[in-house]
Amino acid sequence: MSEPTLVDQLKQKFGAAITGANLENVDPWIEVAPEAIVAVCAYLRDEPSLAFDYCNSVTAVDYLHVDEKKAAKSEWQPHLEVVYHLFSMQHKHSLVLKAMLARWRDDEVGELPEIDSVAHVWRTADWHERECYDLFGIHFLGHPNLRRILCPEDWVGHPLRKDYEMPLEYHGIRGR
Repeated sequence: MSEPTLVDQLKQKFGAAITGANLENVDPWIEVAPEAIVAVCAYLRDEPSLAFDYCNSVTAVDYLHVDEKKAAKSEWQPHLEVVYHLFSMQHKHSLVLKAMLARWRDDEVGELPEIDSVAHVWRTADWHERECYDLFGIHFLGHPNLRRILCPEDWVGHPLRKDYEMPLEYHGIRGR
C-alpha cells in the first residue's frame, strides 16, 4: 500500500476544508476553504514531517473577465484567489496553498473580502498581506498593522483589481 499523499493527510485532518488540489501542476497547489486557512497553515508549519517554516510570499489573483463576451463563455465566476507559497528549510520541499474569495464580501460592491491573517504563523506574511490589502483590496482579519504599503493612505481603490479605474489626477497632479 502506498503512503498517503499530502492532500490525503490534510483531508484526513481537515475534511471538507480541503476543497481542491492539482499536484500535477508546475507548482503543485492545494485549495483550502478560507475559514480554515490559519489552522491548515499552523499544521503545515508545526507537523514535523512537513515543517513548512518559511512563507515565501502571499499574493492574490483577480479572476475577472472585463470583456463581456469572454465573461459569458467563462467556466468560472469572478473571484479572488489568495496564494501562499511555502517552503520547508529542513525538508527542502515547497507547497502552494490557494484560498478562493468572492470579489466583494456578501456580494456588496465596495465591501472588501475577508480572510484571516497568517502573519502570526509566519512573520514574513506581514508585509505580503499588506501588499495584497493595498493592491487587491483583501482585508486580512487579525493582521497586526493592516494599512497601505505601496499606495498613499488616501488612495482610492485597489490598483491590481481588473476593474480598477486609474484616477485622472491625485491631489491636483494630473496623470496621463
